[in-house]
Parts: sequence; structure tokens; C-alpha cells
Amino acid sequence: MEGQGRRGRALRLRETGRAVGRMAPGVLNAITDVPGLRVGQTTLVDDERGVYSGVTALVPDALEETRAVPAGFHMVNGYGKFVGATQLMELTELETPVLLTSTLSAFRAADALVGWVLERAATPVTSLNPVVGEINDSWLSAERRPVTEAHVRAALDGADEGPVPMGNVGGGTGACALGFKAGIGSASRKVPLSAGPATAGVLVLANMDGDLRVAGRTVLPEDLGLERAGHTAPRGSCVVVVALDVPCSGRQLERIATRGVLALGRAGAAFSHGSGDYGLAFSTRVADAPVVLSPADLNLVFTAVLDGVEEAVVDALLAARTVRTPGGRTAHALPHEVLRD
Repeated sequence: MEGQGRRGRALRLRETGRAVGRMAPGVLNAITDVPGLRVGQTTLVDDERGVYSGVTALVPDALEETRAVPAGFHMVNGYGKFVGATQLMELTELETPVLLTSTLSAFRAADALVGWVLERAATPVTSLNPVVGEINDSWLSAERRPVTEAHVRAALDGADEGPVPMGNVGGGTGACALGFKAGIGSASRKVPLSAGPATAGVLVLANMDGDLRVAGRTVLPEDLGLERAGHTAPRGSCVVVVALDVPCSGRQLERIATRGVLALGRAGAAFSHGSGDYGLAFSTRVADAPVVLSPADLNLVFTAVLDGVEEAVVDALLAARTVRTPGGRTAHALPHEVLRD
């Protein structure tokens, strides 16, 4: 049943007979289709206190054997917090798992991530760059710093290679996007590169203003007789994470991350002044020398990421469930009939 309860198994866009782009998805159509990557989530819901928050962890297995993996970072709008951004930009390396959580929990999550990594280090660590992205879920969640060290560790320790739960889970538990309840979305594409097939996976923490564009039309909550979810003054933040099983250079990964954030515009993101819009791309493989993708191959990866992000946003909306807070606010889930029509 829709509402604070369940509305059955999450519908995905492809189950409506629609798809984004021509490339085939991976087996799970999720970022965990990329070999060497695990995802874990801790979801915090307390209807009595009005808490809707959590943490999502993306854990590259290669970090168990190497100090860092190649990465690229891109910022479209910087009204937000992205812990570790400057070193990502300067060195194009990712040294830790990636955490996604709520705004004022970001710093507590970063500290917990440092402790988790130090406990597992084979040699003494004197410098570390924890990476944490955040979204403002305060329109729904009454508690400003709900995430604790225990919640972060549960997400990291519970990370696996299976299907990625979407919608009201992890860092997306309190997220709203495009006027509807949103959250975590994910997708993947098989990319036919000249040197052999590769996999590009995306995970989107969708929490942005704008008007939803899907199935060739604009879908407004007001036109469906629903109250628009989210802050009246645009604020929120949105994070896109891209994983690729090719050890690209940091510069090429930066360009790939850029496409990940720009793809939000396909679904209707407004990129407003009050939003932090961030993209992070990394490779799950490490090589002595980076692979330099040809322009033709790079175009294929760009297309895979653009299509994957657009689909992931829609799947986040389809998986989300309506939330009604104790204070009287309602974030309506996107009615499935909109895409079954």
C-alpha cells in the first residue's frame, strides 16, 4: 500500500516497456554490475520523531590492495558540501570508500570513515582523504545529525555486490526530487569498447528541484493533484557516482564525471543557486599505466553515463514511497500509472 507503508515491489522503468538509449544494461542494471565494487546502506526511519535519513557506502575492492584508485571529480554548482573534493581534483585519486549522507551528518561520517580505514590499514597511515557527499534532507527529516559512527560502519561492513535497493534507502531516505519523493537510483550499461566490452555503472542520490521530464513529457505533481515535495526556495544537492572497470586517466574520468552531472538535466534538474550538484567517477581497476580511451571509445562511455543517469533518476522516483511527517508535510511518490499509461 502506498504511503508510510509499502507499495509492493519497486517498479523499474524497463518493466514499463521503456528504456533510455540503445546500450544494454548489465545483469542487475545497477552500479554493482561493475566488477570490484560493493554497495552498502543504512536506513534510518522513525515516524514518531520524523527522522528520514541514512548513509550509502560505495566500496571499491581494489583499495584493499592499493593505496588509491584513479578518479575524477566535477562540480556544476557548489552550494553544498563534498568532503575530500580538493584532493580528488588535484591528484585525481580516490583513497577511501565513498559515503553519501545528509548535510550535517557529513562530517561525522567522514570521521567514522577515517577510523574504519585506519583499522584495516596494513601499514601506518599519516594522511588520508575521506570522501563524503551530502544532500539536504531537512524538508522531511526533523533531526539534523541523525547518522552516527555505528550507522556508517554498518553500511561499510554490509556492502555487497548484489542488487542495489533504491528509493527511500540509505542516504536517499529523506530525499525529494523534481517535486516528488525520490532517493537512491542506479543503472548500468555494457559498453562495446574497441579493446573489448566494459561496464559503466551509475548511482544517483536524487534530491534536486526542477520539473520531471519522462516518457516524452513533463510530469508535474500539481497536474496529478499532488502537493509538490521539497523546499519552496530551491535547495537540496544531488550526487552522481560513476564506476568504470577500465583504468582510465584521472583527466578522462573527470570528463566522464561531468557527463554524469549534466545528465540530470535530461530528467529535468534545474541546477539552481541553492543546490550542490556533484559528480564523481572512478575506476575499479588499477594499472601501471592508465588506459587512454580513444575519442570514439570515450564517446561511448559518455553515452552510457548520460543514459544510465537519466534512467537511474526515474528508477529512484519509481522505487520511492510516499512519506508523511509528524509535522504535516507529505512527499508523494511518483504514481506508477504515469509510466504505465
